[in-house]
Amino acid sequence: MPDLKIKQYEMHPKLGRHLVLDRRTLAYRRPYSGEPLKPAEWEPTVPVLDQEDLLAQGIRTSQMFQGVEDVDALGSCTGNAGTELISTLHDAKTLKDAGLDVTDPVAAEKWAIGLYSDASHRDQWMDQNWPTTDCGSSGLGVAKALRSRGLIDQYGTATTALELCRDLQNGGLLAGMPWFKAWFEPVGASALLDDIPNWEKSPIAGGHELYISALEQVRQTATGRIDYKRTIIRLRNHWTRSFGDNGSFRMSLAVYQKIRKQVDLLQPRVDASRH
Repeated sequence: MPDLKIKQYEMHPKLGRHLVLDRRTLAYRRPYSGEPLKPAEWEPTVPVLDQEDLLAQGIRTSQMFQGVEDVDALGSCTGNAGTELISTLHDAKTLKDAGLDVTDPVAAEKWAIGLYSDASHRDQWMDQNWPTTDCGSSGLGVAKALRSRGLIDQYGTATTALELCRDLQNGGLLAGMPWFKAWFEPVGASALLDDIPNWEKSPIAGGHELYISALEQVRQTATGRIDYKRTIIRLRNHWTRSFGDNGSFRMSLAVYQKIRKQVDLLQPRVDASRH
């Protein structure tokens, strides 16, 4: 099936995600039908990752892949987000059998880079991939890569705030979103994007892939509807623990609503019969 939407962002060392939505994936979307919504948390077991400062971590891409030089940063946010998500779906032994050691941040980052490479090869609409070109990838490419490795059985998509909250009742999500320059430095102890003044007027620096780890707060209006301004989600980033609140940040559903047309949400799943 042809893609419904593809948006390629210019590469930035901290970024590297492209927006890709196709008909087949959207066919698995389940409209929200009034399911109860309550706080839920799916914190990764993998340490906060760092897709920059690779050399300082002892990660040499020349030793990981043939025909590439060492680089100090990669736009591997899609692979990092996929690694964080997959760490919530399996126990440590299953993950280690798959090559992912959640006790070692350097080993986990190497695994994430390998997942990024795999995903970039599965983005069939691209004419380049890593290695050797740091081209970026998509959440859809990561989901396909995880499924090919037998680490997930299926994946679904969400396109509204209520669908996002409903899916967070059952697990975390991959979130591809535009990244505004003002967001590089979240403010306050909670690192809430809503608190950054005039962020909407800030230029978009590129596309970014993140892991939504929690529906932290659910609030309703006087009429019983979800209060978008006071309902808060938490997202895990991969720019070390020094970013935001110990590597994570927060945003309200009101912020999500403002950027929704450039967001893709995917939830990889494992069959319940496996456990």
